[in-house]
Amino acid sequence: MKRSSARRVKPKSRAKAKSKSKRAFASQIHNGNKSAVSSNLQRFPRNLTGSIERIVEFQWTIAAYNPDLPAIFSTPSMIALMEVAAAKAIQEHLPPGTISVGTRIEVDHLKAVPQGTLVRADARLVGDDGRFLEFEVEAHAKDLLIGRGKVYRAIVTLKTPDSITRK
Repeated sequence: MKRSSARRVKPKSRAKAKSKSKRAFASQIHNGNKSAVSSNLQRFPRNLTGSIERIVEFQWTIAAYNPDLPAIFSTPSMIALMEVAAAKAIQEHLPPGTISVGTRIEVDHLKAVPQGTLVRADARLVGDDGRFLEFEVEAHAKDLLIGRGKVYRAIVTLKTPDSITRK
């Protein structure tokens, strides 16, 4: 029997394929598909900023999820503050009947801070493409940079508060 010299190619895992298709779908939405909301939007002024300060409470720490871990500010909680800062930056400029929703995050959590620390999240609008907005975000504890990255939001029409949950 003669062995084939051709290399055997491993099939891509389903998880990787699904992940790529989700990224492609998100990219298409982010880059191309404009809705009726887009036609009603004016461009947002550049460099709009928003901030929020909070003292890290226990429920915002990783210890709230696992008591074997220290009571330090969790990454999801830091991202939540960054999202709120971004939403605050554009709140006054939204057309009536619209809200902004988070669509994507690219964030690095650089330093750990304990429960009880005052943290501040800042967001600055750096780009918009119709109803899609891009923000540079940072989180600080005093002068210490604890996180930074980008947050992406989309403007959507909200007909009624419960319309989000209806199918």
